[in-house]
Amino acid sequence: MRLRHMVALIVWTFAALTAVPALAAQATPPVLNQANQPFHRGVNVLGYDPYWTVTGKRRFEWRHFGEIHKAGFDFVRVVLQAFKHMDDQNRLDPAWLAKLDDVVREAQKAGLGVIIDEHDFNPCSEDLDVCHTKLTAFWQQVAPRYADAPRNVAFELLNEPHDKLNGESWNALFAQELAVVRQTNPTRIVVVGPTHWNSLADLPLLKLPPDPNLLVTFHYYEPFHFTHQGATWVGPEIEKLHGVTWGSAADRAAVRSDFDKVAAWSAANHRPILLGEFGAYDKSGTPIALRAAYTAGVRSEAERHHFGWAYWQFDSDFVVWDMATQRWVEPILKALIP
Repeated sequence: MRLRHMVALIVWTFAALTAVPALAAQATPPVLNQANQPFHRGVNVLGYDPYWTVTGKRRFEWRHFGEIHKAGFDFVRVVLQAFKHMDDQNRLDPAWLAKLDDVVREAQKAGLGVIIDEHDFNPCSEDLDVCHTKLTAFWQQVAPRYADAPRNVAFELLNEPHDKLNGESWNALFAQELAVVRQTNPTRIVVVGPTHWNSLADLPLLKLPPDPNLLVTFHYYEPFHFTHQGATWVGPEIEKLHGVTWGSAADRAAVRSDFDKVAAWSAANHRPILLGEFGAYDKSGTPIALRAAYTAGVRSEAERHHFGWAYWQFDSDFVVWDMATQRWVEPILKALIP
């Protein structure tokens, strides 16, 4: 009897030891690259919707996820400004967290990937100590909630670092926050962008840890005097601008040259690329044909370089969806999904 038990134990132990590597191989995804990253055509959502504060006044409804998927998009970037939903001990409001759970669930039900984007870029860039404390608290609470989520749910640790979050301080903070996430999500796709509001010019300043699941993002609003003319939040010079056009051969060549630089950095550093924001301001009086031409031009260059992209944004401003009529802004949609 004892001999039989010993034989059984040996057989069981051998089977377990030989099975573990196979299970580990199945559980560990391949190194992330441009071909296998799951985010291709996306749109930014819910950044400025009353849903987060007064649910009854929300503009965005769950059916909009279905409209987004049906139009041809495959993911959404969910824009979160979570710091204001923390108490004095940096604990997130449980009701707010439940709302985030609902967003992720409903987007997934509609067939969409999700990038959870912590968007408190201004408070983070103004006070590094506050940023570190609150950002760490955010990811300590949010990351474990989605530890079992599918691969097409990703974390963007912080949108558009700038000012005090310069190259050195951002590299240090990102490494610290990534370590927090990796405690519960060892292979989750994490999105990271360079400083100066995710400017492509700052890509060489990024010093990334040897993590195989990082997706590098940049934002593109060049030429800024065209895309932001009339915008009230960027200073009087830009606010007073009107009538700036775009579409010449030189304009298009500039976009091509900029994206060539991003592609060269990507190849040299073996990192896949996501264009996380682009668009032209819709309340400036700029003819929609010009804005659509710009949108199509940037989108086509991104796709020519095999970058994923996310348009800024579904609702609020730069819009691709008209909440008043509950219809797509057709020229912008066609520029994105021809």
